[in-house]
Amino acid sequence: MPAPPDMRDVRDQCVTQLDGPSCPVRPWGPSRLTSVTPTREGYPANLRALTSLRAFLAVGVVLFHYQLQWDPALGFSPIIERSRLAVDAFFMLSGFILAHVYGPAFAAGTFSYRRFIVARIARLYPLHLAVLGGVLVMVIVARTAGVRYDPSTYTIEGFVKTLLLVQAWFPSQVGFNWNGPSWSLSAEWFAYLLFPAYALIAMKLRTRPWALLLVGVLGFILIDAIYGQLFGKVLPRAENDMGILRILPEFLIGMALYALGHRWQWSRAVAIDASVIATLCLLLAMQFSLDDRLVVVLAAPVILSWSMLARVAGEGPLSAPLAVFCGEASFALYLVHMPLLVAYKGVASEFRGIDSGFYMSPLELAGLFVVTVVAAAALHLGVEKPGRRWIRRRFEGRPLSASGAV
Repeated sequence: MPAPPDMRDVRDQCVTQLDGPSCPVRPWGPSRLTSVTPTREGYPANLRALTSLRAFLAVGVVLFHYQLQWDPALGFSPIIERSRLAVDAFFMLSGFILAHVYGPAFAAGTFSYRRFIVARIARLYPLHLAVLGGVLVMVIVARTAGVRYDPSTYTIEGFVKTLLLVQAWFPSQVGFNWNGPSWSLSAEWFAYLLFPAYALIAMKLRTRPWALLLVGVLGFILIDAIYGQLFGKVLPRAENDMGILRILPEFLIGMALYALGHRWQWSRAVAIDASVIATLCLLLAMQFSLDDRLVVVLAAPVILSWSMLARVAGEGPLSAPLAVFCGEASFALYLVHMPLLVAYKGVASEFRGIDSGFYMSPLELAGLFVVTVVAAAALHLGVEKPGRRWIRRRFEGRPLSASGAV
């Protein structure tokens, strides 16, 4: 799972573009990224339901990897298996949130590409460097202690490409797997670099959000067809092998969803019903193991309907502090769960004198999950947040609050 823009970025943008850290994001009129004028006040600054959604998506990815570690005789969940597609939802969320945060500045001509890139580096790199550094230490210790591991997985070339977040830019899966989930950060970084181009497309279609959505969908269909010819699999299976192609249309779809959300006026009851129905449809598609591409398509209404909950103050428990914190720490959970899983299996296999491909018991997985959650919270509070504050303070030249907002 990638690292979608943090909702604190919205407060940053309010200070930059408007007057204070608690200001709402103003409706996007004709001068905005999309000229769809909302019927009320548009989205609030903080879309807490979408922040909480990130926690569910991250846990889904963790459970997907955990299911691969237990004995199939214990059972198999199609929903968990399809949870690997949470990454696609994250890609759409990134487009949605960046349109929410930076769209007004881009349309008003005050968008700073430099400050945007600094903010994106501050979002990705503190955790990325910490976890990658931990994996490097793990490999060095394993090699020194004579612990068995696959040297073809941990190559110097792979380390450099992972460090620079370009490992998903090339048509190869060999030697770039220092931390498997980080391929999606590579794809996110690619989309961040192209954000001005995305924004220009959205500006061209500012009066026609459905057309913007259509461009994204047609792009997905076209790239999927090309990817299938080149690699023999559907686009939602792209990871290290040109995973950047996976985010290209989905990021734009997320921006289109944001434009549509500004156009619609829903009652609280409609927003709640729509979010429940959209979520159930998605879960049913996952349960019945429908085509990956259809599951990705059904994730879009979930994002849109959950965002509408924020517009009508219908977020309920999704806005609870614990749910929001879990969403904010989801990036750390996503990034650290695989290294901890690999480390545990490596150590356990050495002590037991067995191959590291052994099946883990439910008790082992439950214990590892607890450790991973604690580690994720510690990394979020001790590395991600202070690291983001330091980078933005150092390279943006403006004071930041303790939360990371300006």
